[in-house]
Amino acid sequence: MPASFYLSSTLVPAGITDPGYNAIAATASYQIARFVYEMGSSNLLMSEPKLAVESGITPQSRGYNLQDQFDQLQKKLVPLWKSIECFNQDPQTIIVVPSMSVDLAGAGAVVQAYEERFLFLLLLLRQPRARLVYVTSQTILPTIIDYYLDLLPGVIPSHARPRLFLISPLDASVRPLTEKLLERPRLIERIRSLISDPDRAHLIPYNTTNREKELALRLGIPMYGADPIFFPLGTKSGCRKIFMEEDVPHPLGYENLASKDDLIEAIAEARSRKPSIKQVLVKLNEGVSGEGNALVDLTGLPPVAGTGDPGWEKAALQERLKAMQFELSGVTYESYMKKLEERKGIVEERIAGEEFRSPSVQLRVTPLGGVELLSTHDQMLGGPSGQSYLGCVFPADTGYAGLITREAAKIGRRLAKEGVIGRFALDFVVVRSKDGKWEPYAIEINLRKGGTTHPFLTLQFLTDGKYDPETAIFVAPSGQRKFFVASDHVESPLYRTLTPDDLFDIVVRHNLHFNQTRQTGVVFHMMSALGELGRTGLTAVGNSHEEARATYAQAVAVLDQETRGESTQ
Repeated sequence: MPASFYLSSTLVPAGITDPGYNAIAATASYQIARFVYEMGSSNLLMSEPKLAVESGITPQSRGYNLQDQFDQLQKKLVPLWKSIECFNQDPQTIIVVPSMSVDLAGAGAVVQAYEERFLFLLLLLRQPRARLVYVTSQTILPTIIDYYLDLLPGVIPSHARPRLFLISPLDASVRPLTEKLLERPRLIERIRSLISDPDRAHLIPYNTTNREKELALRLGIPMYGADPIFFPLGTKSGCRKIFMEEDVPHPLGYENLASKDDLIEAIAEARSRKPSIKQVLVKLNEGVSGEGNALVDLTGLPPVAGTGDPGWEKAALQERLKAMQFELSGVTYESYMKKLEERKGIVEERIAGEEFRSPSVQLRVTPLGGVELLSTHDQMLGGPSGQSYLGCVFPADTGYAGLITREAAKIGRRLAKEGVIGRFALDFVVVRSKDGKWEPYAIEINLRKGGTTHPFLTLQFLTDGKYDPETAIFVAPSGQRKFFVASDHVESPLYRTLTPDDLFDIVVRHNLHFNQTRQTGVVFHMMSALGELGRTGLTAVGNSHEEARATYAQAVAVLDQETRGESTQ
């Protein structure tokens, strides 16, 4: 199936949004002390004495525990922040472990591709005294590494390569990368040996669970990301509670639901409060790119009042629940309800309108407690009910970028007050009212990096540009505005005939490669998934929205053309 099936050439964002990889434990409690994260496996936490020895921190009191030890490590981020927040010549070691602690469907190629999605971080080697350790489940093709090093502006690749260290457990199993590391102490010791100064080093994970927390402790370095004790704030139920407390507009709904009866009661209450409601979404507290979601159609049901039979509505809603449409193929009603019982979830109105979009805002809370508004995006969604994340357009429409930024700032201040640090994203739905104004609804907080992180940072690292949250404009040092279209789902069975080397040859021959002079063109990622899955990702950078869209469409058309020719030979 050609990639154009997944993303049309017009690239108009639409649909309800619930994207990303929100791999968090199911609970809405704000009891964040010693929150234990598990995803269907043991917690894997080491004994405190062993961790204390390996991290180089000595207990100072009988009250000493793992949380105290981790908190002490995290304090190292404060003096390190100057070296982390921008390019500089400070000596530092960066350990990248892009582990995804979620249920990834498919083969090890999926795992490897997502781990390689963050290879844009090799651009940090622009800093002449930086050392970077990048860990993946399997080894990365040397030509893929060369591809990223050749993108480094103003850097001699032969100077950067000796400062790059590639580590792999050579384990293709579909499990979190961090889990694979924790069961291999020799490999952890190898990584520790590459840290020249633990006081000038930090760990960059994809998402942060107790696994990544333990890895930081065993390496004896801080982790740039949210402490897992804060994950309840990012569950679907936890998000809704924060939205209510911070007066951020959000859909009508109910949280902390754990059974069929809970769902029926919540939907009935929603219909009572808003009789015009047509559809609701059931969402598990943890979900993957909308895949924990199900759509319940309420159209055609008689009004709440006037049925004459109090038990009729319950029976009717039970039938609608059994017929709900799941975002993830292969899910059954029974398996979904079992997960709901285990993890809990929410029901909320599906926001709809003649014109609606699904934008998001990226933010970060610094180790100093500051809140920074980093970017806005319009998300491109697909799937059975339009809830699966496929890609994004940057920046978001200026008609509502300011609206969602102001609402996101409220959440940023709240999370900073709670003690959260690191990058996170806030997803919205916006609907244009009859008077032409956009109305924003907050949908989800993602306490981790997500699908919009890597294309934005790729643009930032390649151009040295800056995003102005007041104007929703990104400007390079030359004064030129920059735009992009990005996707992780450029895929077709025909692409399985390609190797990364073939891909490089194609983009060079068709003049699609990123041009450092104009600072436009295409940057690829997830290339290792080509051979097995026929899938890659790309970021198309242009000097206007129109140019970025056209570059993206051209890249997909060229790949289709090149591979169609091979399939007929």
